[in-house]
Amino acid sequence: MFERISRSFELVRASWKILMEDKKLLAFPVLSGIITLLVIATFILPVIFSNGAFSLATNSVSGIIFLFLFYVVSYFVVIFFNVGLISCVNAKLHEKSMTVTEGLSAAAHRIGSIFAWAVIAATVGLVLHMIEDRAGFLGQVAAGIVGGVWSLVTMFVVPVLVFEEKSVFGSMKESLTLFKKTWGETVVGTFSITLIFVAVGIVGLVLLFATMLLGNSMVFFAALALFIVLVAILAILASAMQGIFVVALYTYAKTGQVPSAFNREMVEGAFAPAASQRFGPGNI
Repeated sequence: MFERISRSFELVRASWKILMEDKKLLAFPVLSGIITLLVIATFILPVIFSNGAFSLATNSVSGIIFLFLFYVVSYFVVIFFNVGLISCVNAKLHEKSMTVTEGLSAAAHRIGSIFAWAVIAATVGLVLHMIEDRAGFLGQVAAGIVGGVWSLVTMFVVPVLVFEEKSVFGSMKESLTLFKKTWGETVVGTFSITLIFVAVGIVGLVLLFATMLLGNSMVFFAALALFIVLVAILAILASAMQGIFVVALYTYAKTGQVPSAFNREMVEGAFAPAASQRFGPGNI
């Protein structure tokens, strides 16, 4: 347990170091977040002002179609900028230079594959959402488990799309193959960055609630504004650092070589199968 925690901090520190050396990587999650907010507004406003003509619920065919379109567009935006991010990260880890414009150009070059992957991801997301809506608590549990497994077995799809230029289904197959080869501590390593930022966010939330005890509404709303800014910053940093880490894991899984910015023992440890592990993508 303590070894895993220590490794998590090492991964965060290495990813943070790379991010601080190449701050332009932050542009991708920032742009992704801004455009995603615009997409949400574009779909939410018709729901609010259409008197029921549009709905994001799954209790009607029109609602399912509208929700599916929302998922497709949202996933497309996120995947597009993620492709740009990992393209620049890969260049950085191989001691090359790539501008934000070049990263976006790399994403535009694969726009067909990005759209196809967005459609597949949106379909899975919609099915899971429908299960949650219609199967009650057990449906939520099942959807959570299936969604978690889906996220894990497809974790290498985008790197494969970018670096190997395979088809979407070929990338999904290759992602599963790579994940099976690297099962073990990968899950801990992959999610440790996110978990650390969540912990920071929880501290911020506790401090926000603490301001309520002061009984001063101005102080509370000021703290609320700062908390919203904190959440946005944490999301941006976590997204960028996660992209760095995933590319490093992909590079090692594919070539056996650890990027110089990462400690080899640390990354190899992140792939070491745990002796007590009883499950995996092939036997869940």
